[in-house]
Amino acid sequence: MLGRGKRLTGRSREELGAMRAAGLVVARTLELVRESLEPGRSTAELDAVAEDSIRGAGAVPSFKGYHGFPASLCVSVNDEVVHGIPGERTLAAGDLVSVDCGAIVDGWHGDAARSWVVPGAPADTATDALVEDTRLSMWHGIGALRSGGKLFAIGEAIQELLEEREEQRGLTYGIVEEYGGHGIGREMHMDPWIPNYAARGSGGTVPTGLTVAIEPMVTLGSPESHTLSDEWTVVTDDGSLACHWENTVAVTDGGLWVLTELDGGAAGLAEVGASFAPLGD
Repeated sequence: MLGRGKRLTGRSREELGAMRAAGLVVARTLELVRESLEPGRSTAELDAVAEDSIRGAGAVPSFKGYHGFPASLCVSVNDEVVHGIPGERTLAAGDLVSVDCGAIVDGWHGDAARSWVVPGAPADTATDALVEDTRLSMWHGIGALRSGGKLFAIGEAIQELLEEREEQRGLTYGIVEEYGGHGIGREMHMDPWIPNYAARGSGGTVPTGLTVAIEPMVTLGSPESHTLSDEWTVVTDDGSLACHWENTVAVTDGGLWVLTELDGGAAGLAEVGASFAPLGD
């Protein structure tokens, strides 16, 4: 959350343009990882695809070396919530895989995550619902972001959508409260911290030019989690599946620009009735 007495500040058009360049590297890299997702592929192989993509674009991986993290991607499988370290683990058909990616271009960061089911297994209704509803909750959170609005509206929108969907589907969703969205720019993690649940009164008023990463992490069960002995990988306490979606978003004069979507967020914003307002995209 934003410290007492601090105000949120926005970025210039030129700075937002620079962040868009980093966001596009992330978006294109995630598309390559998605295309590489298949049974028998190791998580280390996915990481190699991502690092080649990022460095091939003239960018630098945000994650590699960050507080000692050893890879360019976080790859979290099934009950792993976030920060999974790529390695020898091979994926199986039906696995739920959450991939978090960051890139730096000219000192500016982009950060995004996607969750997919490894193809080749019969559809699982509950898993598919978790993926779709987490994705949609991210877009509802993004859609709640507007110049002059309150930052806490993001978490409220995420929680409301998930509560509505779990009632409709007869499922139990858990919002992992220990992790949330964040400001982003010259650093990957900056103020403000953005909870993925209703926390009225937190965060302050949104200025034009604000850049934030919005990233709900949702489980198909209890929200309680813990970190493994590798000191990175976060897993659910009850072994339930976990899902993670994230985008870096800029607030512009006319609405929103999703810097880590190839289309700038046009389709996702239309889905939730939010204004798409890119700057020279």
